[in-house]
Amino acid sequence: MRSEGTDPDGPKKYKHYQTLTHEEYQDSELRTFLDSEFKRIAKRKAEVNPAAEQVPTKIGRFIVEPGHELTSNPNYNLFQRLRTAADKNEFHHSADDLLRIYMDTNAVRGGAFILALGKLNELFDEPFLFLLKCDFESNIARISDEKSLISHVEMAISARNIKSIQYPHMPEEGMLEEWELKIHQASHARYFEEFLKYVTYEKSKPEIVNEQVMGLVHQFMEDKWQDSQVEERRQEEQQLEVWAASEKRELQEKWAHEHVLEAAAQIIEHQPELELKFKLGDVAVKGLMADYGESIHIARMNGRYVVLIEGESFQFDRGVSPIELLHPEDLGDVLRRMEQNARKADDGETPWDE
Repeated sequence: MRSEGTDPDGPKKYKHYQTLTHEEYQDSELRTFLDSEFKRIAKRKAEVNPAAEQVPTKIGRFIVEPGHELTSNPNYNLFQRLRTAADKNEFHHSADDLLRIYMDTNAVRGGAFILALGKLNELFDEPFLFLLKCDFESNIARISDEKSLISHVEMAISARNIKSIQYPHMPEEGMLEEWELKIHQASHARYFEEFLKYVTYEKSKPEIVNEQVMGLVHQFMEDKWQDSQVEERRQEEQQLEVWAASEKRELQEKWAHEHVLEAAAQIIEHQPELELKFKLGDVAVKGLMADYGESIHIARMNGRYVVLIEGESFQFDRGVSPIELLHPEDLGDVLRRMEQNARKADDGETPWDE
C-alpha cells in the first residue's frame, strides 16, 4: 500500500504481490520470519477487561443485534470466507475485500499487509486467520523491484512493532472462542482496530472502576441534596466532575471512613485484586484496595496526612541500608515524636535542633 503523491494522508492505492499455497510458502523466503511471528502472536496474552486503558494487546468481540446469529456480522463473514477459501483465487478475492475496508480507515499509512492461514494440527482441524501490517520506512517505499521489496519489507517488519490480528481467539490451549479475535498494536495510532467497524472492545478495569465510583458519587449526591435545583449541589457536582477527569488527583475529604469502606467493598466484590496506588508527598504506596482499613490506614495529625501500614514482616531489596538494622519503637512513641517535630516546625526549628 502506498500514498499517492507526497501527502501521507492523501488517497491510497495498493498492489498485490503474491498469494502462496501451503507448498509454495514452504519454499518462500518469508517462511523463516513469519513462522516465528505466528508463534509470537499466538502466545501473546490478553484480557477481555485489560488492566490499563491503553494496552497493546486486547480482545475484540463481534457485534450482533439481540436475537441474531453471529453470521449477521459482516466482519465475521469476511473472516470466515478467508478461513474457508477453496483455492488461491478465492482467498485472493476475499483478501482484496478486506484490504479495501482497511484502506478506508482514517490515518492509515502505507506498508505491507499480510494475510495468512495457519493450523495447529495437534489441536484443531480448522485454521487460524492472521492479519499482519508493517508500516514502510521512507527508504523502503522508493524500492520498485518486487523481489527486492519483499526482502526489504522483511527487514522493516523485524525492526518495528508489527500490528496483528488473530482469529479466532484462543483463551487457553485447546479452546477457541469464535466470537472473539485478538488484536495487537503497540503504536499509539488506533487505526488498526478501528477498521473493523463491527467489532467491539470491552472496557478496561480502570474504566469500569471509574464508572462504579462515579455511580456511588451520584448516589451520594442524591442522598445529600434532595433538591436538584440547589446551587451548592451544582457547584459540588462540577467540582467532582473536574476531580474525576483529572490525571493527578488530591484527597477530597468528603466521605467518612465507614462510607469509603462500604463503597470499596462494592467494587472489591467484583474485582478483588484491584490495586490501590497513591503518593503521600514523595513516598509511593502500592497495595490492594482490599487493604484499605485492614493494613493501610489514612489519618490526619497536626494538620498533615499520615499513612499507617501494618504487616507481619519487612522485606528489603537490593542495596543494604541501616534502616534494616532498626529495632522498631512503639507506635505511641513514634506519634509523640511526630507531634514534637510538628511543634518544632511551627516554631521555625528543624527536627534535629536541640
